[in-house]
Amino acid sequence: MLTSHRKRQILSILKQQGQVVAKALSLEMDVSEDTIRRDLRDLAQEGLLQRVHGGALPASPALADFAGRELLTPEGKVAIGRAAAKMIRLGQVVMLDGGTTARQVARHIPMDMQATIVTHSPTIALELVDHLTLEVILIGGHMFKHSVVAVGAAAIGAIAQIHADIFFMGVTGVHPKAGLTTGDYEEAAVKRSLSQAAAETIVLASSEKLNTASPYVIVSLSDISKIITERAAGASLTRPYEKLGIPVTRA
Repeated sequence: MLTSHRKRQILSILKQQGQVVAKALSLEMDVSEDTIRRDLRDLAQEGLLQRVHGGALPASPALADFAGRELLTPEGKVAIGRAAAKMIRLGQVVMLDGGTTARQVARHIPMDMQATIVTHSPTIALELVDHLTLEVILIGGHMFKHSVVAVGAAAIGAIAQIHADIFFMGVTGVHPKAGLTTGDYEEAAVKRSLSQAAAETIVLASSEKLNTASPYVIVSLSDISKIITERAAGASLTRPYEKLGIPVTRA
């Protein structure tokens, strides 16, 4: 079997099954596990899958830069943002992640809402400048330009001093086995700290992020309270999480 044909077959199996195991692929294609591992490494370098121990998972397409991510399912992100904003209650302390979906949450918070928004994203903070009844706490630190958020020890230290009601988490990957993931090590650490500082973590995940994985784990699925996705997300995408008892809101 030609290498190109074998790689196409690997991607086809990955799409159908949601994961591939190197040993099983080697038996099915009658090639060595070393050959399969090389194929997986090549496909990972092309951004077509995410390698994990023993095999691979679907790669998230949400690893583009900030401007590029704004082009991914924009209508779905607006709907998710609107639904999340409606969950904010009077007087709550709400942690709002950075990213393009969280930006839509900020844009849909009522102008007369009285609450405290904590964010490590200057982009999110600027969206809230005209909300006169909102208190906005901007967490500082080292600027991670890809996502336009603060990361590092200073950010994590400041987050640890806050007890929030809700954390609206943005991710690049949600997977029933890999959990919640993102593409940067330091960003994952800050998101983990935000989740640990909140009584409830709600994940904002447009459909292209469901059942995909990125390199760095934030938290496991057992650490979240709910997933918000768009109404158009197929039942097959959300079923694994509903089976685990995680509520899924379709916006």
